[in-house]
Amino acid sequence: MNIEELSKSQLILLTILVNFVTSVATGILTVSLLDKAPPFVTQTVNRVVEHTIETVIAAAPAAAIQSSAPSNQELVTTAIGANASRAVAIYAAETGTSTPAIAVGTYIPKARAVATAALDALPKETLIEFTNGAYIFASLSHEGKGLAVYGFADSAVLPKMASPTLIVANDLKLGATVLALGSDGFASTGIVARVTAKGVYTTLPDIGTGSAVVDLSGNLVGISGGEMAGLLISAEKITALLTSTSTTATSTVVAK
Repeated sequence: MNIEELSKSQLILLTILVNFVTSVATGILTVSLLDKAPPFVTQTVNRVVEHTIETVIAAAPAAAIQSSAPSNQELVTTAIGANASRAVAIYAAETGTSTPAIAVGTYIPKARAVATAALDALPKETLIEFTNGAYIFASLSHEGKGLAVYGFADSAVLPKMASPTLIVANDLKLGATVLALGSDGFASTGIVARVTAKGVYTTLPDIGTGSAVVDLSGNLVGISGGEMAGLLISAEKITALLTSTSTTATSTVVAK
């Protein structure tokens, strides 16, 4: 039979057969040569084989550990830690830190902005306290839909950290885990109970107006509007404000 007349499947089978025969022949030849080789050559080959096997066995558990998925506890603690690092306190610029913070908010690094709930009237000029101890002036750049967004001057040196994804409400699944660090410093866990045009309903307790809520990946689900416990202003409304026309901030950096 002409080899050109063989089908693809037959060619593959022929290749496998040739490789198999070659392997068997190589093995037989190697054993024969080792039987005739001096003792020191055989010992050297055996040591190389043993060392190779030990190396593979030692590396296998480490590879298995590295490839294992993080536990649910690790996801929770990491997400809450990311949420905590973005939490900020908001002070009125006129009084500074001589009076208590007027609100809490969440820092969105990618937008160079701070978002909070606007349940009460908020000043246009504020002093933002970051978790690293820095105090930086910010100006009100967006307001509406129960939210207030503060922006910073282009010259402001802001803390560097990963920016969260702002989740669209329709992408949330009922029963999905949500996490929050309340204004009182207590961490809380809950689930998404319902999503409506009014907002995202969760089983979280009262976490304080303006406190952020994230998912297990640390992405922003929404912030507490303060109207009722567990009801969040969805993160997509923050996105809508950020993409709307804004005023230009003229703030400067002030270190504590």
